[in-house]
Amino acid sequence: MFGLFGKFGRARELRQLDEALRAVDLHPAMVPDAVELTTIRLLKEDRGGAPLPEDYAAAAELMAYCMIGAEGFAGATSEARALAVEARIEAALDAGDSRDARLVLLLLHAELVQSSVIALFALEHG
Repeated sequence: MFGLFGKFGRARELRQLDEALRAVDLHPAMVPDAVELTTIRLLKEDRGGAPLPEDYAAAAELMAYCMIGAEGFAGATSEARALAVEARIEAALDAGDSRDARLVLLLLHAELVQSSVIALFALEHG
């Protein structure tokens, strides 16, 4: 996934996730490689194969919202987009075992979720 000894650069999947993160104003360097790799694995499992561009975009939105908070995300994208991600998080909490729920759990375990988001959704560290 990292290319052969760094000689060929980052794998295509990591570059796609990095681009999606940049599109929602989250620099990829803020996301540990282990979290990016696990995110890609979750996307592959959910899709049953190679993730589509919209899978990367959806994951990046959720990750950015959790990491920079509602205000930061709305400022970087739009209020409507922030509300849509909030609805996804609420649905994920209700569903329990969805891709979004697994991504939120991943971010919680990695201690990447902003405290305001933890409070807003009453999330608990496991």
